[in-house]
Amino acid sequence: MRKPDPPALLPLLAALALAGCATSSLDLAPPRPDRPWQPPASATGEIIAGAPAGAGSAPPDMPSNYVLPANPALATIAAPAPLDPAHAYTLPELIDLAQSHNPLTRVAWNDARNAALATGIARSSYLPQLSVAAMGGWQNGRLSGDTVLGQAGTDTARHGAISVLSLQWLLFDFGERAGVVEAAEQATVAANIAFTALHQRIIHEVSVAFYRYQAARSRMATVDQATANADAVLAAARSRYQRGIGTVVEVAQATQNQAQTRLAKVQAQGAETDAYLGLINAIGISPLSKPRIAGMPVRPLSPALRSSIQQIVERAIAQRPDVLGAYALERANQARVRAAEAAFLPKVFMSAVASYASGGSAITAIPPVGQQPPTVNLSGYRYGSSVFLGVTLPLYDGGMRSAVLAQARNDADSASAKLTRAKEESVRQVVASQSALDSSLAAHDAARALADAAQVTYDAAYNAYRRGVGTVTEANLAQNQLLLARNASADAYSAALTAAAMLALATGEIGRGAN
Repeated sequence: MRKPDPPALLPLLAALALAGCATSSLDLAPPRPDRPWQPPASATGEIIAGAPAGAGSAPPDMPSNYVLPANPALATIAAPAPLDPAHAYTLPELIDLAQSHNPLTRVAWNDARNAALATGIARSSYLPQLSVAAMGGWQNGRLSGDTVLGQAGTDTARHGAISVLSLQWLLFDFGERAGVVEAAEQATVAANIAFTALHQRIIHEVSVAFYRYQAARSRMATVDQATANADAVLAAARSRYQRGIGTVVEVAQATQNQAQTRLAKVQAQGAETDAYLGLINAIGISPLSKPRIAGMPVRPLSPALRSSIQQIVERAIAQRPDVLGAYALERANQARVRAAEAAFLPKVFMSAVASYASGGSAITAIPPVGQQPPTVNLSGYRYGSSVFLGVTLPLYDGGMRSAVLAQARNDADSASAKLTRAKEESVRQVVASQSALDSSLAAHDAARALADAAQVTYDAAYNAYRRGVGTVTEANLAQNQLLLARNASADAYSAALTAAAMLALATGEIGRGAN
């Protein structure tokens, strides 16, 4: 039996060695479901793919450590936005800052640019396609054999090069390319609308966060005034006690009221800090920037906020980004249907080719006797060109075009349903936003009247207590009610502005003249 050639076994051995490579990669995963993963790290601290460090060596009773190794390269953060520390930024300036530094605006911009480039790619299908190809080769060979005169041989050498220039041009396709281009153009419109919608959403988020911060700042000022009032009541209680007309109970009640007010001040400070960080987060800049925020003077709310709901709904449907975007996508899907239908029709094309070939051949024969070996050297070139005009019509493709057409029609039907849904949702949001605005305006009027009445009540209770005709309980109660009423007035004013911003977002009006 003939033994196998050792070189022939090498491919078989290599195949057997590689057969276990796929399953051996399980070593890269955590070794157990109930133990932490200890990833291997490079010298710079970067986590790399590999077997877990110390896999299976940790005792079962060792405390679990699920903290990942730190990568020093990631410890750097972007520099804060360059801001003027002495300048107090107003709401329009904060909106402009958000639009300039929020990373989401760049993402939406890149999406819109990619959609525009996709339109250019679709339009390029109307142009001819040119390509050039070049190929070179060499071939050497030797043929030898035994003859009656002895050993004879022939050496052969060949070389050559070929260059080809080709042109392909689709001349007519019954509107398939037109459908693809229109779909890409409508997709570009939708991407641009989404870009604008993102800016509107950022304007809304910054505005709402700004109003909340202003409300927190107002509550902080109210608590400061309440603290001063509590101190005044305590001073009056101590003065009455020192003059012998007050009691220890009055002083204790006033002291308790002062402590409650100081606790409310600490809570108001925390709420103001949280509102400030919420505003910074809405802007999209680093909290290390620490911009100063300008105050917002309380101004009367415009009666124009109470508009006809019918006019608001009609305006919203005509300019809301989600409605306009759904309409653009509906048109894009309708264009894809036309392109899929045109795929069943013939196409007229033109093809042209120009080629150039050159090469050479050398043959050397070695005869069996001592004569000068004959040598044959041949060389030459050849060029040619051709132009074709043809028609192509696919007859059978296994139902692929029919399936693509069915998908396009389904997508078009879904796009129409989404447009209807967007219109209905816009009506619901506008009605809900208008209702919330009306309620907020009514609550603001009531809260402002309550704050005015609470101020009168506190002044009267405090003056009466100082003159000895009132009680400390009444003064403390009036002071606490004044604090609540002022906070309610600040919250109601912020809620009214927030509701107005929400209505502007729901109608697509937000951002008009924002800069």
